[in-house]
Formats: sequence, structure tokens, C-alpha cells
Amino acid sequence: MTQQIPSTEPELAGVRNFRDVGGLPTVDGRRVRHGVLFRSGHLAHATAEDAAFLDSLGLHTVFDFRNAADQKLEGPDVELPGVRNVNLPLSDPADGAEFWKMVRDGDLDQLRAILADGKGANRMIVSYRSIIKERTGEHSQVLHSLAEDSVPALMHCAAGKDRAGLSIAVTLLALGVEREAIVTDYLESNAKHRRYKVRRSGSGASAYSPEVMELLSPLFDARAEYLTAAFETIEETWGGVDTYLEQGLRLSPESRELLRERLLD
Repeated sequence: MTQQIPSTEPELAGVRNFRDVGGLPTVDGRRVRHGVLFRSGHLAHATAEDAAFLDSLGLHTVFDFRNAADQKLEGPDVELPGVRNVNLPLSDPADGAEFWKMVRDGDLDQLRAILADGKGANRMIVSYRSIIKERTGEHSQVLHSLAEDSVPALMHCAAGKDRAGLSIAVTLLALGVEREAIVTDYLESNAKHRRYKVRRSGSGASAYSPEVMELLSPLFDARAEYLTAAFETIEETWGGVDTYLEQGLRLSPESRELLRERLLD
């Protein structure tokens, strides 16, 4: 039997943005079951106490959406005995490496050049759209795995906001969760204690000046407009969620129903 997590969110010292997705309502009156689907930032810095808590969840699978560059920067996930770890990078390891180097090391002029005047937010929107259109194979694998046996499951990327956020959103769409509830869950990543810690080179005040932080904010915010762009991409490309699931993700009605039986009360 899956162990139910406490009703209060656990205080994890080395894992950011952890939460149970349970309780979200579907359009037909059901709810996502507690203790079967979790999301978080990476597990590389999990403490022994964090690992013990994660172990208590009875996880079957951890889906890690980080790429090789992420793993080199942060390290591999902590090992959880008996848990299957599936690495499904949702961005190319080389994609944006130079961009992220400037985010961490660049001076103010460089940051202005790549992020000012809406460039940062636009980059996020383009990224969300491309993940939906180009990573159908990965999202298909996740949904089929969940439908077959891979629960309880934890999905994470680096911050637990974008790649994990999209994969959670796709899963919730397949479950028939209300669109507003999907957005609300996504926006919870903005809570101060959940936010990814920006690593900037240098220790001077200028590295974290108000202007620098404002320029970086589009990259580290969860914004409704980003998730809306993903939903719009589904509509524009496939004409609707049902066609996206059936043709884009090759999820048959039978597999979708099995997924719902596994993850919904």
C-alpha cells in the first residue's frame, strides 16, 4: 500500500519545490489521488533526512528531465534503494549552454542584451512551445509508464518548474484535471521557499543587484503566460487535447482510462 504523505508539506533541506499533486479536481468530479504523483526540483543535494522521507513515499519511479549539462552542474540524484530512475532529457545538452553561461557569469551589459525588453520571457515561451511540439516521444513514454506500473512517481528537472511543470501539466491534462487547477498548481512554484536558487559568479553585490534580479526573473518565475503558450500550442498543432493525446502521444483511450484508474480517486 502506498504510504500517504503528511497533510503538511515536508520541510526538505536539500530538495526544492517538492509537493504532492494529489487533490486536484477533474472536470468529471474526481480528484488526483494523494501519494501517487509528486513533483520537485533535482534530488542531487538531498540530505540523509530528505532521502529517508523520499524513501518513505514508496516510489516506483523517479523521472529526471535534466540534461547532461544540468547533471554536470548539480550532480546526480541521490540514490533511493529500489527506485527506478528514468532520465528523459527535455532539452538538448548543448542547447543554450552558452546562454546559461552568460546567465551565471555575464556582466550587466550581456544580461541586458539577452534578457531585456521581453527577450527573457519570450525565450521561455518559445521553449515551452518547442517542448510540447518536439518532445512528444518523451511525454508519451511518461504517460505509458504511469499507466502501466510506474506509480508512485516523482517528476523533476532542475528547478521543478519548467520541464517537470510541463510534464506534470501533460499528465494532468490526460487525467482530465480542470485547466484552472493545472495552472494554480504550476504557479505554486513561485513560493519563496520553492524557488530555484540562482547561482551567479562572484560574491559582490552587483552579482545580485536589483536590476540583475529583474532581468533574470523571467527565467526563474512560473508565469501563467508560459503554460498558456503550451496549451495554445496543443490547440494550434493538434486541434485539442484529445487529439494531442491520441495522435501526438499515441495514448489510446484504453491506456488513458488505465492511467485515470491508477491516479484518480
